[in-house]
Amino acid sequence: MNFNAITIRDIAKALGLSVSTVSKALRDSYEISTQTKKLVAEYAREHNYRPNPLAQSLKKGHSKTIGIVVSTIENQFFSQVINGIESVAYKAGFNVIITQTHESYELEVKNVAQLTHHALDGLLISLSAETKDVEHLQHLNKQGLPIVFFDRVSSDIKTHKVIADNLKGGYDATKHLIEAGYKRIAHITSPPNISITQERLAGYKQALKEAGRPIEEQYIKYCPHGGRDTEEVEIAINELLALPNKPDAIFTTSDRITTTTLFLLNKAGIKIPNDIALAGYTNTTLADVLNPPLTSVYQPAFEMGQKAADMLLQLILSKRPVTEFETITLPTQLFIRQSTHSVG
Repeated sequence: MNFNAITIRDIAKALGLSVSTVSKALRDSYEISTQTKKLVAEYAREHNYRPNPLAQSLKKGHSKTIGIVVSTIENQFFSQVINGIESVAYKAGFNVIITQTHESYELEVKNVAQLTHHALDGLLISLSAETKDVEHLQHLNKQGLPIVFFDRVSSDIKTHKVIADNLKGGYDATKHLIEAGYKRIAHITSPPNISITQERLAGYKQALKEAGRPIEEQYIKYCPHGGRDTEEVEIAINELLALPNKPDAIFTTSDRITTTTLFLLNKAGIKIPNDIALAGYTNTTLADVLNPPLTSVYQPAFEMGQKAADMLLQLILSKRPVTEFETITLPTQLFIRQSTHSVG
């Protein structure tokens, strides 16, 4: 499947101009009027016209390049996903271009636009924490750009997706805290618009309901940028500590939120788990040596990257249009360590 970028001939036909006129307008030739240049430029931009050498590479076949969009490569989870992607892409003779959104919707839109001005065969993306509207991706997908989502996905685009079993991860961590004897379990998570937040929150609520515990919204805190800024995690913690019945355990739902929470609780002199227990999502290889060793939900990030890359290459190399899409759900695993010892 090739990304159907429009050509100069397409623009000429749509605007009722000659190919020569469009070509000159795009080159800002003095022979063409300002009004015509503006008309051509606007149409080209709206319809994702991409100048050579990209158009030429698409005509000849595949450019052997795929784009990757993640929040930040410093996150252990995403760095492991990228390693998985690269292991498949390089073996198939494809190169990768990696961009970071830093949880910004605006930067995600800019990165995607920049990537599609390279010779790109397909896109692998995990949405930013701010992303609510995926029109920028729908537009490209309708034009034929193969897109595969991983981790943070959108239900608004029909394509392959690779996710972890987030509901079970949230359920397992919360159930463990309940069984360990904790009574007031708080939840610090990413913004409610992203898929992983909804799924992990559902697991948290399911475990509480099964145990006959009430769902208390005062114990659920959202970080608008997914913990990008330490301050938003600190605000969440301070609000929890200010409650008349402050939590005796906290379940966090991302690498960044988890490690930041651990840091802030230690900084405040709060003893873990004696004062407050902590369980969270993290793929850090240092979970065993943190202070204290951290009970955590682990995601198969490398495998997620491999699966996503495999599925994208299937779309790119398909001889026929693909109309049947699959969502692969990979298992999570709970590792119990000293940050959540049983209440005696």
